[in-house]
Amino acid sequence: MSPLLFLCAALAGGAGAVVRYLVDRGVTRLAGRRFPWGVFVINVTGSFALGVVVGLLPEVLFVVGAGFLGGYTTFSTAMLDTVALWRDGARRAAVGNALGMLFVGFLAAGFGVGLGSLF
Repeated sequence: MSPLLFLCAALAGGAGAVVRYLVDRGVTRLAGRRFPWGVFVINVTGSFALGVVVGLLPEVLFVVGAGFLGGYTTFSTAMLDTVALWRDGARRAAVGNALGMLFVGFLAAGFGVGLGSLF
């Protein structure tokens, strides 16, 4: 891979991180802070988008997938949110966050791959 490709992926990763921050703030403003809906939405939409890229545009997978979507999605924050919910006594919400994100993310990725493969 060329150095330019790595630079593009790095810049895309930075852009993805900025978009993640803005989406998280926007969703949190709308839904409140009681449940980490922002991170949930980010990871599900990121799973869907990566599925579409894999199915439709595999030639841009490194820059868009590893770069932008790698910066956009955030597994570590999702797990910390789950631990925080559990620690704060919201055990049902913690389990719902972890399993819900896994299940809905799986469905979103599968739907994205299927949709991307149609074109």
